[in-house]
Amino acid sequence: MLDSPAAYALTRRHALALGACALLPSWSRAQTPWPQRPIKLIVPFAAGGSNDSLARLLGIKLGERLGQPVIVENKGGAGGTIGTEFVAKAAPDGYTLLLASTSITTNAAAGKKLPYDPVKDLQPIGLIAQSPLVIVVSNSLKANSLRELIALARAKPGGISYGSAGTGGTNHLGTELFASAAKVQLMHVPYKGISLAFNDLMGGNLQMLVPSVPSAIGQIQGGKIRALAVTGPQRSPLAPDIPTASEAGLPGFRLEVWFGLLGPADMPASVVKRLNEELHAVLATAEVREVLARESSTPRPSTPEELGALIRTDLARWTQLIKERGIQVD
Repeated sequence: MLDSPAAYALTRRHALALGACALLPSWSRAQTPWPQRPIKLIVPFAAGGSNDSLARLLGIKLGERLGQPVIVENKGGAGGTIGTEFVAKAAPDGYTLLLASTSITTNAAAGKKLPYDPVKDLQPIGLIAQSPLVIVVSNSLKANSLRELIALARAKPGGISYGSAGTGGTNHLGTELFASAAKVQLMHVPYKGISLAFNDLMGGNLQMLVPSVPSAIGQIQGGKIRALAVTGPQRSPLAPDIPTASEAGLPGFRLEVWFGLLGPADMPASVVKRLNEELHAVLATAEVREVLARESSTPRPSTPEELGALIRTDLARWTQLIKERGIQVD
């Protein structure tokens, strides 16, 4: 019986609290420690690429530390937007994550109508690694150094052709970033895949390419193409004899693709913190560092805030470049 005002007030507060809890989503009401079931790690590209191999390694290592399997799932298509949309619209409970890369910023900067906002709809968890690209030329081009390439391009505006894996992608925009820094005009030739561009480069039908180091290292070492510089702040462990762009004649130039871990917006802060801590621990292991080095990648653990700042900075940089260079993106 409610035979006192105090007892009545206590019972009323209890009822109100229960009512408020009933309005919360089930994942918010759960008090059990996270994680309690397998986690999906979405790769927004087809299996077999650098994103995929990195995700599978991280999935194994994170799963060991979290005590639950981290299952890699490829959801390729539309330049990475299909898989990214899947994560952006997933429940923000920590059970659906994204292995993201520079492409989420190039896609957005290119003016594509995306079904998500890369800043508002995704929660940064932590940066994983960064990798340089490499400036390579055909053996038929009379440029044995980056300085000679720049001088040749300045002497013949638009006379040097470069390839890419597609308009608006990292190879395309990265080369235009180089051209802007070097104050030259180049002719873009888009391909449906980087392997086709490599074929024409080796055949002398294309003069320049800015691919990833792992994709080009075999042809470089085989003497089929000539490497002039890597675009990172340090030399690549895969090719320590190739100078950086700064060393080779373009001081201050830096271009790296990045890989990071993201989730849907509004994830619980405790889950984001736990994932960031475990990611740091995984990136500190010798095994992961060795695998990254084989991919010409440098571990770059960060806070969620630092990854968020990188995404915003990248987005602004690519947007400005597209405007300044008058780049037409389909």
